[in-house]
Amino acid sequence: MDSAIYDCPIEWDRFLPPGTRRIQRAGELTEHIWPLLALTPEGCRALVEAEYGEIVCRLLLAPGDLQVLPPPLQAETVISYGLSPRDSLTLSSLSEPVLCVQRALPRPDGGIVDAQELPLPAVFGPPEPLLPLLGLRLLQMPLTEGRFP
Repeated sequence: MDSAIYDCPIEWDRFLPPGTRRIQRAGELTEHIWPLLALTPEGCRALVEAEYGEIVCRLLLAPGDLQVLPPPLQAETVISYGLSPRDSLTLSSLSEPVLCVQRALPRPDGGIVDAQELPLPAVFGPPEPLLPLLGLRLLQMPLTEGRFP
């Protein structure tokens, strides 16, 4: 298992990268040290209120407006997403969505995703709520691809 996403909509299942596990209960997050863990905003709120053991990940993809990590979550590197210019992963346009990588980002395989803008294909909803899904795909797509999958 390369990655997990906590509390994502079931409609996202078919868009999750291979090897990504959709997790709905906080306790499941404690069963593994995750190379890449993504939290939806709803998942962050749920973790604050849930009781669970220690959650450990190498890379954490989390909402940029998160004030502190929900305890006891530990991450080597936090990659923020959202619409703020401070976020590492954002959208530079909402009318014709463009995924913007603000700075070089580490990948679970040890590679790097360079700062860049990636025009998005037609998406199945408003692009902002899709940022955790887009981030998962970006951080795991083959580096040789010239466009966003």
